[in-house]
Amino acid sequence: MTRVLVVDDEPQLLRALRVNLAARHYDVAVAPDGGTALRRAADWHPDLVILDLGLPDLDGVEVIRGLRGWTSVPIIVLSGRADGSDKVGALDAGADDYVTKPFGIDELLARVRAVTRRTGRHDEELPSVRVGDHVIDLAGKTISGGVRLTPTEWHILEILLRNPGKLISQRQLLTEVWGTSYLKETHYLRQYMAQLRRKLERDPAHPVHLLTEPGMGYRFQPS
Repeated sequence: MTRVLVVDDEPQLLRALRVNLAARHYDVAVAPDGGTALRRAADWHPDLVILDLGLPDLDGVEVIRGLRGWTSVPIIVLSGRADGSDKVGALDAGADDYVTKPFGIDELLARVRAVTRRTGRHDEELPSVRVGDHVIDLAGKTISGGVRLTPTEWHILEILLRNPGKLISQRQLLTEVWGTSYLKETHYLRQYMAQLRRKLERDPAHPVHLLTEPGMGYRFQPS
């Protein structure tokens, strides 16, 4: 049974999430603040953490950094903060996804399923992935229909495909593909993502697989 640690200082939200997750056969523990969350994570070793950024004792980003000091457990951040810099800060600290309050429980549960699926196959090789009408062989670097990609397009696409459902921050993509000296060159990403959509999406103007999260990053949404 998948263990989920929910960290939030709103008692009603904690109860609602515990009930909804338990009803779907998750093993759930809760924590009302950051200190308790870090201790519980160390003792209980959850498979997933759902974390509010606005905690009474520690900022949620500090909790993320504390967890990332010893574990790669997936972290989904919850926050009512509207500022995009808070979202980017959480992702850069090591969060795997971000859900803005208020949110629908179905959306959160979909994000939970996506993260747990990805974690379950983290060590498995993905021989092929379907994007629209195309089958992509990651090992052989071939695409059905004779589609050809540049090395940079392959690099970006592979990062996204190997993390299905996960929001990959602009900073992470720029660092992995071009290096830390290119962190401000977000227009590179816009250009290359547009090229990938033209080559792979059925309707590049309305993509359904290679998605943009404005101001934050990009996500591969499987069929």
